[in-house]
Amino acid sequence: MYNVKLYNKISKVGLDNLDPAKYTCSEDFEEYDAVLVRSAKLHDVQFPKNLKCIARAGAGVNNIPVERCAEEGIVVFNTPGANANAVKELVICALLMASRKIVQGANWVRGLKGTPDIGPAAEKGKATYAGPEIAGKKLGVIGLGAIGVKVANAAVSLDMDVWGYDPFLSVDGALQLSRSVKHVTDLNEIFANCDYITVHVPLTPDTRNIIGEEAFAKMKDGARIINLARGELVDEQAMAKALESGKVACYVSDFASDCILEQENAIVLPHLGASTPESEDNCAKMAVYEISEYLEKGTIRNSVNFPNLKVPYEGGYRICMIHKNVPNMIASITSAVKCNIENMGNRSKGDYAYTIVDTAEQPTEANLDDLRAIDGMISVRAL
Repeated sequence: MYNVKLYNKISKVGLDNLDPAKYTCSEDFEEYDAVLVRSAKLHDVQFPKNLKCIARAGAGVNNIPVERCAEEGIVVFNTPGANANAVKELVICALLMASRKIVQGANWVRGLKGTPDIGPAAEKGKATYAGPEIAGKKLGVIGLGAIGVKVANAAVSLDMDVWGYDPFLSVDGALQLSRSVKHVTDLNEIFANCDYITVHVPLTPDTRNIIGEEAFAKMKDGARIINLARGELVDEQAMAKALESGKVACYVSDFASDCILEQENAIVLPHLGASTPESEDNCAKMAVYEISEYLEKGTIRNSVNFPNLKVPYEGGYRICMIHKNVPNMIASITSAVKCNIENMGNRSKGDYAYTIVDTAEQPTEANLDDLRAIDGMISVRAL
C-alpha cells in the first residue's frame, strides 16, 4: 500500500485513477511514499526517508526544492501541456483586453450605476475606451513549448502576423507549429518588431527579468506585453517606468504586485491561467499517472530532475536505482546484482542517472545492500 500526501486540493477526476487497493490519499500523513501538489510551497518541508516522488499538477516547479530532491533521490514530475489550452485561451483574452480597453470600459460603466438615462450616458463615454484591432498586428511569442505553440497557432487564425522565438524548440513543437509563424533565432527581433509580446518560458536564472530595461529600449513605442507564465520573468520596476512613460501601452499580468497595480494601464489577474475545471482535471490525471507508473513500474516520464526512462515491464523482479552520473557505475551495478539480468535500461541527466534492471531471480537483501554500498548510489528500490 502506498501513501500519497496531498498538499493541495487535487481534482477527484485524477485521484479516482488511483487503485484504492494500492493507494491511500490524505493531507495528514507524516510518512508517505508520494506527494501530489499544486501551489503549496515545499522548500521548508522535511521529507520522510521513504518519499519516492513528487508530482506537481502544473508546469512550474519553483515551489519545490528540485535540487534537494535530486540529492535525496526524490523524483519530481510536472505536467507539461495539461493546462496548455486553458492558458492559450486566457492569452487570447489578454490580447483583446490589452487592445480594446475592455476592463477599463466595464469598470467605468459600473461606476455609472444610478445615472439617469444610463444607456446614452454610457455610450457617450465610449470614445475614451477605443482601441486597435489585433488582426494584422505583429505578435511575438517568446517560448514555443506546449503553450507557446498553441498561442502562436491561435493568433495566426486571428490573422495576426506571428513571430516565435525559442532556441530549444523541440521536434514535436516544430511539427505542431503553423507554417505561417516566423521562427526567429534572435530575441531582439521580437523586441524590435512586435506590437504585442507574450512570454511562455520557465523561470530560470537565464530567464529572470528577460523583459526589462534593455528589452524596453529596443521595443516599439506603445508595445503591449502579456505575462501569464511567471511574474519574475518581467522586471516589475522597469515595467512600471515603461507604463508611466507610455513606452508600454498596456501590460496584462497574472501576478499581482503593488508597483504594477499602481499603473493605470496595467491589468492584473489573480493567477487565472490554468484555473479551469478542465485544466485541473487534466493536470491531476497526468500527475496521478506519473506517480503510479513510477511507484509500480519504475517508469520516469516528465521529470524535471532525473532522466526519463521506460523499460518494458513484463513482471518478475525489477530493481530501480538512482545514482550519480559517474564512470564505471554500470559495471559496478551489474557486478553487484549477482542475478541473471534479463533486461536493463539506463539514462543520465546532468549530474544524475537512473538505471532499471530486470532479473530472473528475486534479489536478496544482501544483493540490494551491495548495490546501496556502491559509491555514488543514491537510492535502490526493488519492485
